[in-house]
Amino acid sequence: MTFFESLLVLLLAAVVLLQVARRLSLPYPAMLAVAGVGLALVPGAPAITLDPETVLALFIAPVLLDAAFDFPLGAARRFWAPLVALAVVAVVVTTTLVAWIGWAFAGLPLAAAIALGAIVSPPDAAAATAVLGAVAIPRNTDAVLRGESLFNDATALLLLNGALAVQSHGAVDWGVGSRLLLAVPGGLLLGYLFAQGVRRINRFVTGTLGGNLLQFIIAFLVWIIAQRLQLSAVLCMVAFAMTLARSSELGQSPRMRVHSYAVWSTVVFVLNVFAFLMMGMQARTIVMQMQAARLDEALEFAGMVVAAVVLARLCIVVCYNRWTAWRYRRRGEPEPATVRQAVFLGWCGMRGLVTLATAFALPASFPQRDLLVLTAFAVVLATLAVQGLTLVPLIRLLRLDQRGALAKELAAARASLAEAALEKLDGYDGPEMESLRYTYMVERPATDEREGDAAFDRRREMGLAAVAAERRRLAELRQKHEVGAETYDLLQEEIDWRELLLLPDGDRRIEAN
Repeated sequence: MTFFESLLVLLLAAVVLLQVARRLSLPYPAMLAVAGVGLALVPGAPAITLDPETVLALFIAPVLLDAAFDFPLGAARRFWAPLVALAVVAVVVTTTLVAWIGWAFAGLPLAAAIALGAIVSPPDAAAATAVLGAVAIPRNTDAVLRGESLFNDATALLLLNGALAVQSHGAVDWGVGSRLLLAVPGGLLLGYLFAQGVRRINRFVTGTLGGNLLQFIIAFLVWIIAQRLQLSAVLCMVAFAMTLARSSELGQSPRMRVHSYAVWSTVVFVLNVFAFLMMGMQARTIVMQMQAARLDEALEFAGMVVAAVVLARLCIVVCYNRWTAWRYRRRGEPEPATVRQAVFLGWCGMRGLVTLATAFALPASFPQRDLLVLTAFAVVLATLAVQGLTLVPLIRLLRLDQRGALAKELAAARASLAEAALEKLDGYDGPEMESLRYTYMVERPATDEREGDAAFDRRREMGLAAVAAERRRLAELRQKHEVGAETYDLLQEEIDWRELLLLPDGDRRIEAN
């Protein structure tokens, strides 16, 4: 079977699994990872190896950029305390705990044990983003979880680089130490400078398909250049995306924004599908590298590490939540997050591609490399399968389903937008103004808590009927060859936009799977 044929088979398998995940209300990353293990054990299954550096650039860079672009700087400022607790403190504590287990039970050298801890400590940005797309959780919890997934990899990779330097050189010398110290500010500065440069380039390519292609090229280049300069590629990408988002919020062409959003959503989804499926398919390579006599001991050690990373995160998150609640109660203020939210946040710690790729990137001469790679894979598979597959039941058990709250939030925001538009129309006269004013006044009462606003429902029903008549007439014009292909495409797009504005909210979303 050729590589292209293998790729088609994997895509078909992924599509089937995605439908199973959707019907069972399960997060698709967990389903794909588990299925990848099964595919790897099938005789004749394609063996696809992962080059660690290529994997991080190809799969992590665009996913991280997409997530960071949608994460506002204001949210980072507002939730800085829980973000520091999760992205820094939790990673350091988990690394320390796993390092002690590796040193005490597997006889790993201290530097190698710290390297293992750094590899398995950070929950993965791609896994968190993919899973959160299928659930509705409290807004603050969602913001903290998404923000954590942007920054924790940077902490873990800095710890890993320091451990690798100690293991290879025997100590952190001045050159290595200075590079580690400069990695964080240097990565942030490089990302900011890249964003300023891209902002100036965008005006030459906006409104073109080449502009969308350039977005992906620059995303990969930013990551690769930061890596080559030995700066924090994660923080560089986060700074790049956040700076670019702030500068393009009001100035970007609406047509380009809609098209770019559609393209990025599709590409990031495809990359996630491949990443999680191929993670599972590495099982055969990992097990074959391990000597049979050591496999039982290695699996026992891996089980200890899995339990450690899961319990450590739960304890850290719940303890931080209770400490914060105590501080707020002393000031007579309500708790910012409930203990139920803390339990969910603590359980939502899936590891993913970063953990597996950094484990594979360990030098061949690294002490007990086979044990570290097997342990990293066990952590990834266990957290994706056990935690990922139990997230939806846990949300129901903890009564954190926020679909109703999301609808209220959407309604309140629409009311605010309608108010802003009506205020702007004050002072204008004429039939055009009255038509616009009526449109916004109809939309405004439809956004309050009253169900089935009669005026809005009538407008929707009549509008959809008119759109259907437009579609029939356009089809007739095309059949009679009274309009050309370009005119047909433009008019069809106009009708599509009108219909999208009239459709109910649920009918406008494209499900991930």
